[in-house]
Amino acid sequence: MASLAFFFVLISSTFLSSQANNLHLQQLRTQDESFTSILVSQNGLDFVKDLLVNEAISSIIPLQLPATIEKSARIPFLGNVHMVISNVTIYKIDVLASYVKLGNSGIAIVASGTTCNLTMNWHYSYSSWLVPIEISDGGRASVEVEGMEVGLTLGLENHEGTLKLSLLESGCYVKEITIKLDGGASWLYQGMINAFEEQIGSAVESAITSKLKDGILKLDSFLQSLPKEIPVDDNASLNVSFVENPELSSSSIEFDINGLFTDGKKVQPVSNHYRQVFQPSVFCIDQSKMLGISLDEAVFNSASALYYDAEFMEWIVDKVPDQALLNTAGWRFIIPQLYKKYPNDDMNLNISLSSPPVIRISEHNIGATVYADVIIDVVEGSQVISVACISLVIRGTGSVKIMGNNLGGSVKLDDLAMSLKWSKIGNLRMYLIQPVMWTLVQTVGIPYANSYLGKGFPLPIIHGFTLQNAEIIFSSSKVTVCSNVSYSESDNLNQVPIHIK
Repeated sequence: MASLAFFFVLISSTFLSSQANNLHLQQLRTQDESFTSILVSQNGLDFVKDLLVNEAISSIIPLQLPATIEKSARIPFLGNVHMVISNVTIYKIDVLASYVKLGNSGIAIVASGTTCNLTMNWHYSYSSWLVPIEISDGGRASVEVEGMEVGLTLGLENHEGTLKLSLLESGCYVKEITIKLDGGASWLYQGMINAFEEQIGSAVESAITSKLKDGILKLDSFLQSLPKEIPVDDNASLNVSFVENPELSSSSIEFDINGLFTDGKKVQPVSNHYRQVFQPSVFCIDQSKMLGISLDEAVFNSASALYYDAEFMEWIVDKVPDQALLNTAGWRFIIPQLYKKYPNDDMNLNISLSSPPVIRISEHNIGATVYADVIIDVVEGSQVISVACISLVIRGTGSVKIMGNNLGGSVKLDDLAMSLKWSKIGNLRMYLIQPVMWTLVQTVGIPYANSYLGKGFPLPIIHGFTLQNAEIIFSSSKVTVCSNVSYSESDNLNQVPIHIK
């Protein structure tokens, strides 16, 4: 099957065209790289297997076997006996045990010790030279199928950014059938009706196998209909396209997705400074967790770059907790020449980031470095006069938490460095200005950032599934969420959409 690994090598004889092609190739590779990995452990596979088995049973029953089974025989003294079984319906299926096994050949799911209960109509008719009239009888029958085994092997691969599910093998084997007749002279015909065991068993095997094939086709259609982007807000989406084929081991399956933030209109190239060199497997300390989701720091940096490019990191501050700081009178001892030139004038602080914030993830925490310019504006009537610009280097550490299926967090200020970029009012004493800037960042900038970080962004979880007892693990350049999951039975797997909130 086709995958997302599109590699275009464009070679030109001129230096300028080579540069353009390298940029284009970088964007395509960004689209084809994985920055988020999802690991489903054996416990997670068992959970999904049980869910699928229950969903399969509920979708199968009641199941009416399409065929009417007929048989004719010549019996001494009775003559020709015509036997008919119709309206054979499976109304109950119980699975004693089931397991899922991964291997090179695919994903095997086997249900053993399965019992199956059926009802059916039976009818007999015969005539002989002794009795010139036709004699008939009929009634209902209950059938119990025991020791049934149902198995299937599934193939799962990446197809143009979505998952394609294929049925490689399937089978159903009936071990034993018990038939009990009701109505009429059922005791007389019990022995004859037992002759239908083989045909009934074969019909059950064929019907269940056919239903399984239909179910896999529906599940495949559902998987391929999942969107390749999850909206985060009006400006950003998460690229959840699958990259490469799922990786199967003996006890887990790993999916790699792109995972970067995108504006949906253009590919967001990731700088080589942020680019992931390799994608190690997801690691959870608690191996019993069903699910592990690993996010490379490039995911967070792609969000930073996207909002920076969209010019969402520019603010004019005209209200602060200490409003005196936005009047030149509040600065008369800090920047005397400002107050002397513009006495008692209101002020604005025009804040803009000079580059996207840089996110670094270590084994202990998440660090963020923000480069910003603060232009001090004086408001004289309707005129806004820019008097100075101060460059800030803000360093903070962040914490993350799980909120439902969202990954949110907060940041705190660790360090603030400053330098004068330009001034129209002479030299400024930066050591006097630093405490003011610290206060502004602490009381205005940090709460503003946390109001957005607290909302979080959606993890790639299918709607209907909810993270349970999640824990967060930091490692070099990665954040990993290890969790169990629950499923809401009110949601039908054939109809669930992707979670976007």
